[in-house]
Amino acid sequence: MRYLIVGCGRVGSALAKLLDFDGHEVIVVDENAAAFKRLGQKFKGHVVVGTGIDYDVLKRAGAATADGFIAVTNGDNRNIMAALIAQRMFKIKKIVARIYDPPRGQMYRELGVQTVCPTTVGAKLIRDVLIDAPWENQAFDFGKLTSVAALVGPADAGRRVAEIEEEHRIRIAAVRRGQTVTVASSDYVLQEGDEVNAVVAPDAIGDFAQRFRSTPQQPKVTA
Repeated sequence: MRYLIVGCGRVGSALAKLLDFDGHEVIVVDENAAAFKRLGQKFKGHVVVGTGIDYDVLKRAGAATADGFIAVTNGDNRNIMAALIAQRMFKIKKIVARIYDPPRGQMYRELGVQTVCPTTVGAKLIRDVLIDAPWENQAFDFGKLTSVAALVGPADAGRRVAEIEEEHRIRIAAVRRGQTVTVASSDYVLQEGDEVNAVVAPDAIGDFAQRFRSTPQQPKVTA
């Protein structure tokens, strides 16, 4: 997979090294060439000097063939603009932008640009969103809680809600079965094809994704 990262600060460089170590092709864009020193000598990816809100710079960096795009500069406006260019002009499906202002983050999530909070979300969690999660889009509630909807597969059919939940980490709020939505009780028995709506803590995203990875249909994320 090819991933394009705009911003080579602490989070951007750490994410680039994680993805590079995982064997992905990584391109990092930053206005300051000195920032690339954070990548270290073992980094096998590519670097491009320039601003992430310049169409030509992103095109030169390979945005047209990127599988994922991450904007993690220090400015909300730059991250938003870069993410929208990646979404609207290069049609990249997986996009994550770091947004410091929560209301603004909510607005752009509604436009399909997924946002993460800089105070609680680090490189590993962003990597989990891009790589490990079995859904295409991930919406974070300011880095504190995530509302996730996932389809129950054969492995969890017949299990009670209590067997899925984890205290302080994963809570099943409701279950949709056909046209009926039920507030979940701990004794509610799940069936294959049920849609569970869960509230998930940031450190449980990877575990939740792993559980539903083999689901026949793609789970989705709700705001």
